[in-house]
Amino acid sequence: MTHASQRTDRLTVASWALWDWGSAAFNAVLVTFIFSVYLTDSVGQQIDSRFSPAQWLSWSMAVAGLVIFAVTPIMGQRSDRLGTRRRALGFWSLLTFVAMAGLFFVRNDAPEYFWLGLLGLAVGSVTIQFAEVNYFAQLNQVATEDKVGRVSGLGWSAGYFGGIVLLLVCYVGFVAGEGGALGLSTEGGWNIRLVALLAAFWFGLSAIPVLLRVPEIAPSGATTGGAVASYRELWRTLRTLWKEDRNAFAFLFASAIFRDGLSAVFSFGAVLGVSVYGLSPGDVLIFGVAANVAAALGAVAGGLIDDHVGPKAIILACLVTLTAMAGIMFFAEGATAFWICGLILCLCVGPAQASARGFLARVAPPGREGEMFGLYATTGRAVSWLTPFLFGVFVSLMGQGDRGGVLAIGLVLFVGALVLIPVKDPAKA
Repeated sequence: MTHASQRTDRLTVASWALWDWGSAAFNAVLVTFIFSVYLTDSVGQQIDSRFSPAQWLSWSMAVAGLVIFAVTPIMGQRSDRLGTRRRALGFWSLLTFVAMAGLFFVRNDAPEYFWLGLLGLAVGSVTIQFAEVNYFAQLNQVATEDKVGRVSGLGWSAGYFGGIVLLLVCYVGFVAGEGGALGLSTEGGWNIRLVALLAAFWFGLSAIPVLLRVPEIAPSGATTGGAVASYRELWRTLRTLWKEDRNAFAFLFASAIFRDGLSAVFSFGAVLGVSVYGLSPGDVLIFGVAANVAAALGAVAGGLIDDHVGPKAIILACLVTLTAMAGIMFFAEGATAFWICGLILCLCVGPAQASARGFLARVAPPGREGEMFGLYATTGRAVSWLTPFLFGVFVSLMGQGDRGGVLAIGLVLFVGALVLIPVKDPAKA
């Protein structure tokens, strides 16, 4: 990393973390606690299908994962070589904004809107992941080597706190009672559609500071060629990584599994809260606020501890706890059990995510962070179909509504922990 492309002052770190703050508008508000619940619990009731709306949601996310898997490997590689990391971040952030704003048109009074909503969430999931490849790669540009853990934790916690604030705004102003404090109409899902529009602008405004403050990287000077050449280079990179840094290769594989499980905790948590544990959509929003507080505190604490004990210990401890909680939740009943177990789950998700990002930042070769985080996204998406697919399968086979999906999530987290055990901690190498 050249000095010209690195800026580690507090203002730059804050500007970088604001992107995480804004991304909660998509991840927490749309995918997890508000729009996905609206889509499955309201819009989805219009469709005539032997599959539940939650199953359709899981499978649409699986398809989005396959698209990400196919494209992200070359994206980070090309942005590194062309010196377009910041530009790529801006482009994909803009497309994410457009996808989010497009959800405004999803009404709840005709079945075709359900498919439109699925498409919008899937497209947004793709574009925000493309943006994240370049955003994550900037971590070494804004953090010195001895502060990677805490800066990564700061970013994740900013995301969760952003979710807290926006969820409260949405609940009080748009959802509570009938149309919230603003007294909005609920006909045709008007109040929730306005939430989607607000979330889009929230994200769009939060994405601007990082584009103004974090420097663009210099081109590496290596040729890029076409898409075919990029995939050939990717294959060479993977072979080289296998030969020269098998530990980094092993971590990419392990993280692909456990990060899919971590994502599912939030992706399906709200849906399960309503369909299995009896929470109302309004209760889910209140839980969402509490969940983000827990995850944020966990991310901050985990980031600070990470710089002392290393990321592996943090990740493993969280995965073991998450697996145990998933097992308990399968047998649990009622809203109280969901609240207790759900908050423990969220307390563990934050530090696991932050430490995983910090782990890779520590092992990424200088100047190739975009390529490594592209691989990070790619390997994650190589199995991103796994939890959504197993969710649908377990729900179908176990015949207890959506409850079987809890076991699917727990199984993926458990396997991820087992695969991570042999990986060496870079902080102790």
